[in-house]
Order: sequence, then C-alpha cells, then structure tokens
Amino acid sequence: MHPREFHEKIDQERLIAALSETNRKTAGRVYVYVSHRHIEDAMAAARARFEKLGLSKIHEDRASVLIYLAPHTHKFAIVGDTAIHERCGEDYWKKLAEELSRDLKAEDLTTALLNAVWSLKGTLEEHFPAGGLEKVKA
Repeated sequence: MHPREFHEKIDQERLIAALSETNRKTAGRVYVYVSHRHIEDAMAAARARFEKLGLSKIHEDRASVLIYLAPHTHKFAIVGDTAIHERCGEDYWKKLAEELSRDLKAEDLTTALLNAVWSLKGTLEEHFPAGGLEKVKA
C-alpha cells in the first residue's frame, strides 16, 4: 500500500486526539511514524528512526514509544525507550505487536492504531503517570 493511501485510510483527527490525551495524561510519549520507504527490517528501521528523531533525549523519564509503520512492505515495529522497555518486559511488547498485527490485518487502520495507543496509554499511566515517578512510588 502506498503511504499516501495509508494516510487517507486513517482518521487523523481521532488518532491525534488519542495521542494528545495519552501524552497529556502520562509522563511518557507515544509517536506514530509512517515510512515512505521499502523496509525489510522494520525493527532496525524503527530503532534508527527513534534515534534520528531524538526520542531518547527529549524526555527525561525515558518513556517514549514509537509505532513505526512501513505500508509499502506491510511491516511495522514498536520501539520503547529504555525505562518503559525495562518496566514492561519483552512479553508486553510481543503481545502489543501481536494485537496491532491482528488489528492491521482487519484493515481498519484507525481502529488498529487507536487500540495500540490506548493500550500504551494504560501502560504509561501505570508506570509513568502524569506528574512523574513520585506517584508510582507513593
């Protein structure tokens, strides 16, 4: 699928609202990036984009997450920064990826991305609530 067609199938307003709410109500940040390239290794490309965007440097809590989509090759990856990855563990990321994969195959792209964002929001609220880590320790 061409990235332009991919973008047209997403309700941008609803996705932006979900991302904004997640980013407002947690100390973490969730980003969605759609690549216009043919990607063979989505995880490597996602990690490279994560670093290029400086996501590990702009949030002191190290709780940024990037949902990386490559519609040309029907691939995606989810990358979490150091702190969130350590707190959630590998099984969490695998489950989230499986859910996103299932939802993307259903071809309702908006719902697929919203489900992933809402899942991440719940995880971020638990581990990185708005107001910082002092709420988690209390």
